[in-house]
Amino acid sequence: MRRTAPLIALATTLLALPAASQQGKTPPTNLYIDVATHNMAGMPDMGAMMGGLGGFMAKRMGGGEAFKPAYPSTRAAGMTGQYLDVALHNTLKPGVEAQELVPAGLNLGRSLTLLPFQPNGHGKTTPETGTVPDVELQIREYWGCGAAVRAGQPKLASIKVKGGLINPKKGAAGMTGVSVESSGSFSKGLYVPDRDIDLKPGFVYWPNPQHGRQVPAGARLAGGHQITGSGIPASMSFNVDEAADFMPKLGLRAQGEAADAVALAWPSVARARAYFITGMRMEMASERSYTLTVWSSAEVPGAGSELHAYLTGGSIDKWLKQKILLPPSATSCVVPKGIFASAAGGEPGMVPAMLMMTAYGPEHWITYPPKPADPKQPWNPEWSVRLRAKSTATAMLGLDFGEMGMPQEQDEGDGGKAPPQKRPNMKGLLKGLLGG
Repeated sequence: MRRTAPLIALATTLLALPAASQQGKTPPTNLYIDVATHNMAGMPDMGAMMGGLGGFMAKRMGGGEAFKPAYPSTRAAGMTGQYLDVALHNTLKPGVEAQELVPAGLNLGRSLTLLPFQPNGHGKTTPETGTVPDVELQIREYWGCGAAVRAGQPKLASIKVKGGLINPKKGAAGMTGVSVESSGSFSKGLYVPDRDIDLKPGFVYWPNPQHGRQVPAGARLAGGHQITGSGIPASMSFNVDEAADFMPKLGLRAQGEAADAVALAWPSVARARAYFITGMRMEMASERSYTLTVWSSAEVPGAGSELHAYLTGGSIDKWLKQKILLPPSATSCVVPKGIFASAAGGEPGMVPAMLMMTAYGPEHWITYPPKPADPKQPWNPEWSVRLRAKSTATAMLGLDFGEMGMPQEQDEGDGGKAPPQKRPNMKGLLKGLLGG
């Protein structure tokens, strides 16, 4: 949950700002750069194949550039490829277009055009009075790496909604006859500060509808950058070190049927400070009854998908000590046997369990001019840059994808090699999803 008391919210904001801000010296111009390397098992790199499957998707969607990213593109795990988000807030001239001159290695041209968010009004509908049906949700929570389910698991809870009428125009006052009952044991979730830069007035962004592009495969952020535009400080030129560049792809491998213990493995990711894995599956028991199964690699309950956000260095250090996150030396984990069994043996058409994994990279701040060593010297910073990086992987249990979905040869006991298992045809899967 990201709700908190005003004083806690203020403290969190102060911790998220550079040292200049904590001393009441907030720079007037602040740039926020997020990079992410996503890896969806079985899907090719979108930055490496804007033709082929990308052209097929564009045709199915009625033309236009396939997989054109939209801000923010880095936060949630997505299609395989590299993703870049840039947000700028300049109090000297808020919401005014700016340019970011970028190194040639980024392969996105000489500069990126940052534009303000313009609501287009498309997709807006007038809420109407409707009926809320009776629904029951059973929740099963597991945690920890290991072949067997641990003692005391799962934690079980249920939520029952008794239906009625609802008028969205009136908010809570528009609910008539709707009641919610909960029972069982719910784990207390971990608080993750919301430090993301969302779309709002006064900021300018890239990618945007006019200038957004897919980051090419192998693109590098490292090198010289400069921000220009009306009201931008003339000194706003900086160098991005390789330590803040795109992280390597997280090559997650999952082997084993969902009814068994599923072995997860991955090569170490350079610059990863920690890892975290979650699994989730929603199953429909009947028309109005559902079962949600969740699991995490943490050693304690309560760690959920909210931890896949960009985390501060302090949060990473704390949760490593508490064994909520896996250490950077970790290269394997086992999903306990049978907790997602119905993902493989359920009714036809049921969605299998989804795995999500994050490798947390470093966070860097650049402030100009740098803070003097002597606290007595005057300091009036002109601008700051925040750089964050992470690498993610997603996979479906029961499909037994290797890294990138390529067939994996398996050794037999006599030293021979078993034929690779048949993989789903991803182009056919996409056709089915798009109705083609």
